[in-house]
Amino acid sequence: MPRMDDYIQALQLGRNVLKESDPDLLAGFADVRMERKEEGRAFFRIPFLNDRVLAEWPDFTFVSENTGKEPPVQQQILLIHYLQGAWASRGSRVTGEWIAFQDLPDGRFYLDAFQRRAKIPLVQVFGDKPEKLVEIAGAAYGARPAEQGDFSVVVTALPLVPLALILWKGDDEFPPEGNILFDRNITSIFSAEDVAWLSGMVVYPLAGMAKGK
Repeated sequence: MPRMDDYIQALQLGRNVLKESDPDLLAGFADVRMERKEEGRAFFRIPFLNDRVLAEWPDFTFVSENTGKEPPVQQQILLIHYLQGAWASRGSRVTGEWIAFQDLPDGRFYLDAFQRRAKIPLVQVFGDKPEKLVEIAGAAYGARPAEQGDFSVVVTALPLVPLALILWKGDDEFPPEGNILFDRNITSIFSAEDVAWLSGMVVYPLAGMAKGK
């Protein structure tokens, strides 16, 4: 399991890569809004699930608009990796082609983590009440209903990163089943490890909201 020192090192590595980036180009590649400040600084407004995070350039410190505080370090790493991926891919755009987690590079290596953090909780919480997924994800993230499975929604986690949460109802012979699919462009933005973390960040709040009802 990564230590906090590992997280801090990963965050600093990403900052070092991006500090030489052109903010106007980076904003375009990442599909985020950029505003210039005095003394040659700028900041990006990054929509992230149900929040908007301010990222200051060139230091890449992050502040949540919801809380006014730094997001948890794992979220900061995902955000820095999102910007890195957008920069490296020169703005890879959504393709409309869905792929499974195991189709990601190294996806099979991180499949167990993905299932524990996201797929299994999704099915455990919503499998017997799949219509609640559409309701709760819509309220939490502005997710839109989709046509996969029996019930599904598309969550835009970040501007270039949609996720499809899909459920199939159970019957007398088979239990409920579910899955999470990703647009193919995610392979140019995130590693499989990042995608496993992100999937958990999407599902856990939904599960908490469902249990609270």
